[in-house]
Amino acid sequence: MLKQLQAEVATFNARRSLIAVLVIIALSMLITRFIPEDPAEFGALSTVPALFLIVYIFITKRILEALTLASIMGFFMVSRDDVLGAFSSSLLDVMMSEDIAWLFIVCGLMGSIIALIEKAGGAFAFGEWVAKRAKTRKSSLMWTWLLGVIVFIDDYLNSLTVCSCMTPLTDKHKVPREFLAYVVDSTAAPLCVIIPISTWAVFAGRLLEVNGWAPEGDGLIYFIKTIPFNFYGWVAALIVPLIILGVIPIFGPMKKAEKRVSEGGPLAPPGSEKIDIRSGLADSNLPENPKVMNFFLPILVLVAATIYFDVDMQMGVLVTMAFTFVFFLAQNLMSAEEFTDVSLQGIKNMILPLMLMVLAFLFAEVNDQIGFTYYVISSASEFMTPALMPVTVFLVLAVTEFITGTNWGMYIIALPIVIPLAMELDVNMALAVSAVLSAGVFGSHVCFYSDATVLTSAATGCNNFDHAYTQAPFGILAAAISAILFLIAGFIF
Repeated sequence: MLKQLQAEVATFNARRSLIAVLVIIALSMLITRFIPEDPAEFGALSTVPALFLIVYIFITKRILEALTLASIMGFFMVSRDDVLGAFSSSLLDVMMSEDIAWLFIVCGLMGSIIALIEKAGGAFAFGEWVAKRAKTRKSSLMWTWLLGVIVFIDDYLNSLTVCSCMTPLTDKHKVPREFLAYVVDSTAAPLCVIIPISTWAVFAGRLLEVNGWAPEGDGLIYFIKTIPFNFYGWVAALIVPLIILGVIPIFGPMKKAEKRVSEGGPLAPPGSEKIDIRSGLADSNLPENPKVMNFFLPILVLVAATIYFDVDMQMGVLVTMAFTFVFFLAQNLMSAEEFTDVSLQGIKNMILPLMLMVLAFLFAEVNDQIGFTYYVISSASEFMTPALMPVTVFLVLAVTEFITGTNWGMYIIALPIVIPLAMELDVNMALAVSAVLSAGVFGSHVCFYSDATVLTSAATGCNNFDHAYTQAPFGILAAAISAILFLIAGFIF
């Protein structure tokens, strides 16, 4: 009887989902009959897919489907006669882009490195080492925050390494996975934007050169000028210990997560097993007397190699894979065949996070085609004054980035608009640029499908909707404080 009832419920849900998708596609086709053929004339209509996306996510909590359907809606708007062709062509362009290729190499191999460290007992040994020093819930979270501050080279590196090694320890202290994910995510992109030795600094510095503020070769020097004004990065990172220590109380959805765990419920919210990159990496076959150096040395090599090759994460993971192969086989921790099998398992566990990021890039691509970001920025620029420009840029781009989820992509679009506008209005350039950078960090930090959100969710084994939903109030608090600081700075500088 129970199985029959479950089957009937599953059939009903499947039919309901099919009807919903068909209705959405029909509405998309209907919308195209009332919009201009030229995307340059869409205006406010360019916001329709984005608004649909946010509403769909909050109603269904399904991000993969939301991104897919919102993208299809956008393609109906720009290619009403060949939607499938436009979708296929853009998907191919995204998959063949340098950014996605880099993501698959770096994130895939990071999955392998994490799996290998788990297999070698390095993560277990590190957890035991930290456990001797972090004997309370607060100290375990402070250690997590401190480790996130130390691993500042790249937000991907931060999210994947800190989460994977600290999850077992915080689990022992009954910390909800949502809270752990928030602590780690708040030291990923927020730290990278205020540290001159990071992948974000290298990328932003180059954009400053391309867009005419920094002379050729001096991009990093000019990036350093923005660091004091990158308010969101500072605030988002610094409020974390205040929350851990109870100075700022836990509130919003995170409070419900705390209640769930305190009442004996699961540490991770439902659906988390689908995205957990540690899935299938059971520690039942750990080597005897696992050594903490099997954690520390691969991570040190990863950080050192990344810095040595001009902050190049791809070179960092390649060098680390080679080092780990020699290092682990020399200790007889695994055979070459086992090394390959574990590496492939690690890559396999990264597939869902990577697919989420591919769809996020696809959605960003169609948003570019319908002119969403340009429309929002250009509309806001009409109302800017010199004093109000920094806070206006921050708020407008923060909302835009929250919707699009592509922080670096937004920088490419926004900086060519903001820098000339700041020059025209005679606004402090470092302040104006930092408003753009801070907005990108906010998006990376809070967006439901940003790369940092997805990877942090995967590494902590926490459903990415629940991670973003519980983190959002604290991100909004940091954004509100940052907006006030940008407002004050606009009048002072």
